[in-house]
Amino acid sequence: MDQVNYPDDLKKIPKDKLPQFCDELRQYVIEVISQHPGHFAATLGVIELTVALHYVYNTPYDQIVFDVGHQAYAHKILTGRKEMFETLRTLHGLSPFPNRDESDYDAFTVGHASTSISSALGLAVAAAKLGHQGQHVISVIGDGAMTGGMAFEALNNAGIQKSNLLVILNDNHMAIDQNSGALNDYLLDITTSKTYNRVKKDVWDTLGKFETLMPRARNFISKVESGIKHVVLKRSNFFEGLGIRYFGPVDGHDVIRLAEVINEMKDIQGPKLLHVLTKKGKGYKFAEDNQTEWHATSAAFDIETGKKVASAPSTAMGPKYQEVFGITLTELADSNPDIMGVSPAMLSGCSMNIMAAKYPGRVFDVGIAEEHAVTFSAGMAAQGLLPYCNIYSTFMQRAYDQIVHDVCLPRLHVVLCLDRAGIVGADGATHQGAFDISYLRHIPNLIVAAPMDEVELRNMLYTAQYIDGPIAIRYPRGNGHNPDWKKPFQKMEIGRGRMVCDGSDIAIVSVGTIGYEVQQAIKMLEAHDIHPAHFDMRYIKPLDTDMMQQILSRFGKIITVEDNALQGGFGSAVLEYCADNGYAPKICRLGIPDRFIEHGTPQDLYRICGYDRDAIANKVREMLA
Repeated sequence: MDQVNYPDDLKKIPKDKLPQFCDELRQYVIEVISQHPGHFAATLGVIELTVALHYVYNTPYDQIVFDVGHQAYAHKILTGRKEMFETLRTLHGLSPFPNRDESDYDAFTVGHASTSISSALGLAVAAAKLGHQGQHVISVIGDGAMTGGMAFEALNNAGIQKSNLLVILNDNHMAIDQNSGALNDYLLDITTSKTYNRVKKDVWDTLGKFETLMPRARNFISKVESGIKHVVLKRSNFFEGLGIRYFGPVDGHDVIRLAEVINEMKDIQGPKLLHVLTKKGKGYKFAEDNQTEWHATSAAFDIETGKKVASAPSTAMGPKYQEVFGITLTELADSNPDIMGVSPAMLSGCSMNIMAAKYPGRVFDVGIAEEHAVTFSAGMAAQGLLPYCNIYSTFMQRAYDQIVHDVCLPRLHVVLCLDRAGIVGADGATHQGAFDISYLRHIPNLIVAAPMDEVELRNMLYTAQYIDGPIAIRYPRGNGHNPDWKKPFQKMEIGRGRMVCDGSDIAIVSVGTIGYEVQQAIKMLEAHDIHPAHFDMRYIKPLDTDMMQQILSRFGKIITVEDNALQGGFGSAVLEYCADNGYAPKICRLGIPDRFIEHGTPQDLYRICGYDRDAIANKVREMLA
């Protein structure tokens, strides 16, 4: 490890020393992540694969695209970023995912799943068009990401492009949770067919002995291999049916064999797929035994025991919002048999696994397929069921057309639950839930709501049963502030806000949990005899027009605060209302500015974006002055 900072250094290591290097690299990742939390099990599973790729290929001229990017930590260490690795996911530190602005070795900026084959195919077509002689392009995609629609679309296109593209399918039967679906079953058939793998290995090894007499023997057998698969497996090969040569499965933790296979495949022209079997969390027992829990670490941990190291107590004393969602949805399902749960491979992340454990036949993990999740929910709603479709805000962007065309146009009763809305912190620009208010509030027939606390979230989920049409409820990542949240359900009036506290100097109008920053700012101001009024609007659409009229009749100065992009957001809705109804107050909007927000703690990012408690208090003073 001490001798390797770049791939050129790696190539100086004798091949028989690569297993030792992989052990050292894996241990280094474990040691750093134990102190600096981040994605964990996915990277441990691809140590050998990453080393083999950089050992064989001439990066960065040859281009590797890591799907999602949470499996790319070893790649970062091997490409000049070892000394900065401890800054991963911290403010101004290394990006949590591959980023073109960070390194020439990062061929494509990623963070969402299922994009790597499309982007790699584009890189490969461009390489051929621009005459980049001998340039190789590799997509490394997990079997979980292979369930996404984009991956299928890209495979379909790659099969006819005939570009020199290598797709490496990193098969560990896991996304965050255990994979499900027909593709997972198909891959399992291939990987567990002892007959097929024994026949393939015996034929391959035997022909290797005659390589000097028959130089193209292995090349010939690879051409008829699909026939062997069909006979032994009793089914055709999905990938070869699309015109993509299939090789494998190969042990993803045998780095020497991996390097040999990848090197042999370099000269095979056209699109091809190498099926690599890996174990998520490889080399760390606790991660191997509980892959979902160790997918990512949220706190430092003791390497020997696997126990989390207690962090400083948070000012937020309530439960995590996703736990409130999961527990509440299960309670609602107890009394309403029509309620169904839908999640795109995020059952544990959004806590829908609580309902799944109790009602397994009513919860559907559809794989990493957000578009399908929304329209699948719409289909159930069309038959009278009540689906609660939970998708993280940043991933709901992918299903925009389905929300418009399949849910809102026919006015179907689907409850869209947007977890991780607003600033999410260390996952950075690709994962900030910065745009959902802006891309939802202009869609006809859709109610858009944002609770300020856990009790409001609970009651919004309850109230959603009784409306006629679709509703979107957004709530943030992390803990709330109300430990006494599990109260009896109360039906909420749609489009009705509340006054949190009265005041006389200025009105602060907020939506969502950012209202707690407003409350802290007001405490600071009241200590200096400044008394703002605070209104929690609860609903972005429909806007509480009665409350808006009360506010505008009393206050000539208004501050809006939201955890969303300012363009087209909640503050814009307030401005539109004023313009349409002849009001002309002095309004200042606070929220996410017109740029992508990097990684850091939420509190740091609120400050950088200018809507933390200090910024709110300063803006009040400025407007009153």
